[in-house]
Amino acid sequence: MTPDERLVFGRPVFTEDDIAEVVECLRSGWPGTGPRVERFERMLETATGAPHVRCLASCTAALVLGMRALGIGPGDEVIVPAMTFVATANAVVHTGADPVLVDCDPHTGLIDLDAAEAAAGPRTRALLLVHLAGRPVDLDRAAALAERRGLLVVHDAAHALGAAFRGEPLGARGDLMAFSFSVSKNITTVEGGALATRDPAVAAQVERLANHGLSLGAWGRFSGTGPRHYDVEEPGYKERMTDLQAALGIGQLRRLDEWIEARERAWRRYDELLAGLPLERPPAPEAGHAHHLYRIAVADRDRVADHLAAAGIGTGVHYRGVHLHPYYRRRCGLAPGDLPAATRMSETTLSLPLDPALTDADQRAVAGALRAALGANAGGNSGSGSAAFPAAQAR
Repeated sequence: MTPDERLVFGRPVFTEDDIAEVVECLRSGWPGTGPRVERFERMLETATGAPHVRCLASCTAALVLGMRALGIGPGDEVIVPAMTFVATANAVVHTGADPVLVDCDPHTGLIDLDAAEAAAGPRTRALLLVHLAGRPVDLDRAAALAERRGLLVVHDAAHALGAAFRGEPLGARGDLMAFSFSVSKNITTVEGGALATRDPAVAAQVERLANHGLSLGAWGRFSGTGPRHYDVEEPGYKERMTDLQAALGIGQLRRLDEWIEARERAWRRYDELLAGLPLERPPAPEAGHAHHLYRIAVADRDRVADHLAAAGIGTGVHYRGVHLHPYYRRRCGLAPGDLPAATRMSETTLSLPLDPALTDADQRAVAGALRAALGANAGGNSGSGSAAFPAAQAR
């Protein structure tokens, strides 16, 4: 089977307009950080509802630099859901703070806010929310918790560009929000991310930290809009986005709403095609869901994933809980049974292909391969659980 015959998990969609924008950037003589990054930032401010956006090399960079700008560091604790990509916890460690891992809701995988409140202590500085698969956390409950405990609220919205809560874009909430544009996300710059904040001082400090701590970047120095020299008040990093990446993002962002609608249609088709199979389908998406991942839960997950791979269908595991990785197991002193919902999800979750270009034939192929892997016939079961794989009990 050739690569072209495989159904790639999280495949990006690039149009001729995207390619033309990139070519124009190359021909401009300025592919580094400059006017296209600034343009992309302004577009993202409109799309996210955040007054200040800064584009960076990754979502992880946005989390690390953003938390540093908020003053989070050694001696602090940050509450982190265990059901997330390890980069979320890594970002806390890179600030010098300690991640405190908590369990998740057994159905959605979102942070268990009751567990988060129970875990808050005298050193807890921030609550880090992960909008897993594009499903927003209950921001009203999270804000109330943060207010009671005097916590900052940081959002890992890597999956959630285009999501909203109660009709309000996610970027308008919390102390800072980090978005991802890596290759499998709802829009992509191949690699890259952005920080959104309501605080202009945080945005300015993150911009400096991302550019070695310089008071003025190269575009400002050489475009005639500022002095030719710079000052350094603190050492920074090299975490900038380039204009070449932003050129791709500009065209992608224009189609974000259209692509989320296409993902929503594909989500509904999966619900129909998988009904009756011995697996758990994801909870119904509420208004504002970004439809980034369609995550099923299935017994003998690795065998099923291998079967689909042999049929030319790519899948993903989102995620193996942070508490199960050796470093965090040692650092946090947690056993699998300490966070049972995240542990169970780690063993059973499987993400199916979901992108704007997914066709009905593609999805029928996925459903057929799943049916063969599970040795089951469609019909006669609700799809929310079976005798072979009972659904999680509500708490």
